[in-house]
Amino acid sequence: MSISTDQTSAAFEQTITQRRSVRGFLSTPVPADTIRKVFTLAQRTPSNCNTQPWLTHVVSGAKLDTLRQRMYENAMLGKMTLDYPYSGKYDGVYKERQYDAAVQMYNAVGISREEKQKRLEVFLRNYKFFNAPHVAFLFLPEPFHIREAADVGMYAQSLMLGFTAFGLASCPQTSLGFHADLVREVLDVNPVNKLLFGISFGYEDTSDPINSARLGRAELDASTVFHD
Repeated sequence: MSISTDQTSAAFEQTITQRRSVRGFLSTPVPADTIRKVFTLAQRTPSNCNTQPWLTHVVSGAKLDTLRQRMYENAMLGKMTLDYPYSGKYDGVYKERQYDAAVQMYNAVGISREEKQKRLEVFLRNYKFFNAPHVAFLFLPEPFHIREAADVGMYAQSLMLGFTAFGLASCPQTSLGFHADLVREVLDVNPVNKLLFGISFGYEDTSDPINSARLGRAELDASTVFHD
C-alpha cells in the first residue's frame, strides 16, 4: 500500500513539531535494535561531496557511568578542554533568545534570578546527562573544519528527528564538548577526532518539571528572505 503525500507531510510535521530538547530522562535503557535503527537511518544524511564526515560514539552502561562521574567532577573543579572555541556570548536578538530560554527553564523549576547556586545546580545536570541512559558523542576528524561541521549538524538533526519518530527524547549539548580530552580518554578515541558536542537520549521523564519548559521560535520572516 502506497503512502500519500498528505500522509507523509503530516507525519513530517508531527515529528518536527514534537521534537524538543528534553532535560530529564528515565534511566530505562532503549532496546539496542531501536538504537541501531535510528542511527542507521541517520546515515542517509546528505554531506559535502558525500564525505559523511561524522564519527559517532554511542555510550551506555559502565562507560557512561564513568563519564557521568568524572565529567561532573571536572566541571566542579573548572577543568575543561575544548577542541573548538565557544564563547556563549551573544548580542542583540540572539542575546534576547538566549535570555528567554534561560527564563523559561528556570521558571519551570521555580528558581528565581537571584538564586545563583540553584541555577548552577541546574546547569551542572548537563554533566549527569540529565539521567539519560545513552549519550552519542559526535566527532569531526581532522583535517575537516567548518564546512564539514555543518554536515555533522545535519546528521545530528536526522538523529534527533529519528529519536522523536521512534518515541524517544533527546537533548543536544554543547556543554559536553567542554570535556573533549576526558571523553577521548574514557572511550579510547584517536586524538585526530575532535569532539563537537553530545546528544543525550532515552525516554522522557514526564514527571520532571524542567520538561514543562517550552522555548519559542522566531517567526519565519525574522530569519528567511524570499526572492522572486
